[in-house]
This record gives sequence, structure tokens and C-alpha cells, in this order.
Amino acid sequence: MNPSSSLERRLGLFSTTNLVIANMVGAGIFTTSGLLMADLHSPILMLILWIAGGIIALTGALCYGEIGAAFPQAGGEYAFLSKLYHPLIGFLSGWVSFVVGFSAPIAASSIGLSEYLYRAYPFLFDSSPLDLNASKKAIAILVITLFTGVHLRGVQVGATVQNYLTIVKLIIILSFIFFGLTLGTGDWNHLTSNHSNALNEINFKTMGLSLMWIMFAYSGWNASTYIGSEIKNPEKNIPRSLILGTGIVTILYLLVNLVILFALTPSEMEGVISIGGLAMNHLFGAQAEKWFSLMISIALFSSISAFIMLGPRVYYAMAHEGHFFKFASSVHPTTKVPVYSILFQGVIAIVIILTGTLDQILTYMGFSLSIFPLLAVASLFKIRKCNLSTITLPGFPYTAYLFLATGILILSLSFLERPVESLIAIVTVLAGVPAYYAFDRAGKKNAVN
Repeated sequence: MNPSSSLERRLGLFSTTNLVIANMVGAGIFTTSGLLMADLHSPILMLILWIAGGIIALTGALCYGEIGAAFPQAGGEYAFLSKLYHPLIGFLSGWVSFVVGFSAPIAASSIGLSEYLYRAYPFLFDSSPLDLNASKKAIAILVITLFTGVHLRGVQVGATVQNYLTIVKLIIILSFIFFGLTLGTGDWNHLTSNHSNALNEINFKTMGLSLMWIMFAYSGWNASTYIGSEIKNPEKNIPRSLILGTGIVTILYLLVNLVILFALTPSEMEGVISIGGLAMNHLFGAQAEKWFSLMISIALFSSISAFIMLGPRVYYAMAHEGHFFKFASSVHPTTKVPVYSILFQGVIAIVIILTGTLDQILTYMGFSLSIFPLLAVASLFKIRKCNLSTITLPGFPYTAYLFLATGILILSLSFLERPVESLIAIVTVLAGVPAYYAFDRAGKKNAVN
């Protein structure tokens, strides 16, 4: 292992756009709509919030496209915020990425996969010597181990696997949309059922929490900025991949939710995690439910793979600057990947699976991940003022104002609705402060020696 080895620019627009789509389309769209309906009770309101989430993500992608083109390096917010604010701020964003940003989505997607696999083949779990919950977690851990091994083999191997998995995922989702809307036996009256009563009972705190969960489903709109050091022609390919990927996913999310609402009444949706499988049952019968639940399990492979690929580049960048464990900067001389960062991330994801439930992970993760994108988007004002932009994307400053205003509002309302999980997220961020100074002192001491 050579800590000084550099990452290489091997990825083009197709691979980077696929990576954005794969990061965005994961456990969120396949698991949150049932949880959302349990709080909102209104299909129309839920659709409005999904549209709002897409608009927010697109404004963020426009801002990040310009920032990423100006700083095409590994690490995403860590690289931006370290240079534009202070190394401590950059470190805290990387710290959150390590604890929450990638390991937690890997855990959530793996849990979602096991839920759908259970819906497809419950007898596999019933025959296990473990109880049902332990069996689901064992499957999730096995999947993480498998894809960690794939990405240890090199970025080219990982990207190739990622491209195929993303294509398969899109085929599955498009099939769900096409057959559900054209051949399924649903009812469009589901969209207006409970609507007036639900609107009378809803409150802004609940809407804020719901929108934060939706933004978890949209998270990944900034994915290609994390591997800026490995993208060819980054000034063009980073912004293009972010805008293309985010736009495609927003349309897919709206159509998927329309299929689910066409298939199910609000009361049938409430609290169901494997919502896509249940929708297929109502549209086409039990056999279709089994088949499609299996397909969603396969589709989630793509999301897990993408998170496993991206996260270690952040830890690599932090370690390379002396702000993380030194081993995380080690790049394999042959495969050219940060091997120990990949392994370390896998261990953390497994620990999260063993200690949390899906809704707890979603709230904790959603709050934590909403903080540093706000700082990154705010930095675009400084980039423009200092003439650091290599390209200028349309919409500024209105895109930045919209992203910042909605982000602050979501955080505030979510804190009021779920103070415990929100406080844990804040404590996680603050725990990074002493960690930063510990790493900084260790780095200076090694430099002197």
C-alpha cells in the first residue's frame, strides 16, 4: 500500500450519471412512501412533497455542479468546505459522511433489500435457525460484505458492475411504471380519498419531517462531486451528471408514487416498508408481488454498490490531508482504490444494521445530512465573488436562496417533530470537533518527527 499513490481520471459522463442515479434511487423510494402515508394520510399532499423534494434537489444539483467544476477533487463537501471556510468545517462534513452519509444509507438500503426479499420468499427466513429480525439483518450484512469485495478489486471493475446494476435497476423501475399504469387493476380515486380530512389534521412539523425523509430518498444528487479526482473532463461532466441524474430520478419518483397510489388506498399503505411489493400484489396478484419484490431486491444492489464506491473517497481525501486515520489514505498499487477505507466503511455499516431500525436510521441520517449541503451551497456566493468559477450555471442566486431557505425550514420543523433523533445527529456532528483536533495534533507531531 502506498499512501502517496493518486487516484486516476477514468470515469466519463455515462458512468458518473449512472452513479448519481444509482445513489439517488435506493431504499428511499422503495420504503418511505408507506411511512410517509402513516403520518400524512393524504395522497395529494404526499405527491406535492415529492415534487417539492425534486425541485430542492435540482436547485442543489445546479449549485453543486458549479462548485464541483471549480474543485474537481475527491471528497465532495470535505474538499469544498475545507478550502472555502476552514479545515475544521470540511472535517466535520467528512466526519458526518463517515458516520452517517454513506455507512447509514448502505445499512438502510441493505435492510430494505432484506425486507423485499422476505416479501418474495418468506420461507427462506422461516426456515432459518435465527429469528425473523436476525435473519433479515444477516442477509443485509451478507450483501454489504459481497459488494465491499467487488469494490476492492478496482474502480474500473466497480464502475462496470455499477453501470450494469444501474441499467438493470432502471429497467425494473420502468417496467413497474409501464405495466402498473397500463395493465394494473387499480383505482385513481385513491388519490383523493381521505384528502380533506387529512389536510385538516396535518401540521407543519409533520410535513417538515416527511419532507426530510423524502430528501433522504433524493440524497445522492451530489454524488459525482465525491469522485471528482477520478472523472474525465470534470468541468463539463460533473455538472452534466448532477443535472441529468437528478432530473431523471425526479421524474421516475413521481411516476413510481403514482403507480403505488393507483394500486393502494392510504390506509393500505400506512406503515408498510416493502410498499412496491404490496402495490404489485394489488395490481396483478400474489405471484407478481413475489416476482417484483425479488426485482426490487436486485435493484437495491445498485444503490448499495454506489454508496460503497463513493464513501471511501471522502475518507481517503480526509486522511490524505492528515485529518483522519492514516491507513484510510492507502491506495492499492494495482487496483488503485483506497482499500482500508472501503473495509472500514463496511464495518461501520454492519454496526449500524445491528443497532438500529429503519425509521430511526432515516430520521437520524436525514437531519445529519441536511446540514453541510447548506454550507456548501452558501459557499457558491464566495466562489462567484472571488471569480473562482470555471463555469456558470443558470438560476443563481435564486437556486441557492431556494435551497438554503427550504433546507433551514426542514431542519427546524424536523427538530420540533423528532427532537431525540435530531439531537443525536447534532451530537454526532459536535463529536467531530475533538476528533479533528486530535487528528490535527497527531498529523503535526508526525510531520515534526
